[in-house]
Amino acid sequence: MNDRVTPPMHALPDGEAEISLVVRLPWEDVARLGQEAGRLAAQMQRPVTLDEAVSNRLRSARAAAHARPAGEQPAAVTSTSASVSSLPPRPPADQARQAIERINGSA
Repeated sequence: MNDRVTPPMHALPDGEAEISLVVRLPWEDVARLGQEAGRLAAQMQRPVTLDEAVSNRLRSARAAAHARPAGEQPAAVTSTSASVSSLPPRPPADQARQAIERINGSA
């Protein structure tokens, strides 16, 4: 984390920018992103990647932040991190299995 490396940024034709990052997430967060991707896929009537789900979540949080007074956090952001951190620790294999089951809808 101490390495100050600027990730490569690419301008996209639609006026947005793309940055590639590597982020380590708990399995519960991956499962939530899978659920978000499933919700978006149903809404858009097409397959949606986890990348698209993350982008949509970031845009939604940014739009919500603009609608709130300065310094106030969107409720979804604070509640998600609070609920994940309050979970009891489990072995990584159990976390992975449960996350995959949630994503596949078999939990």
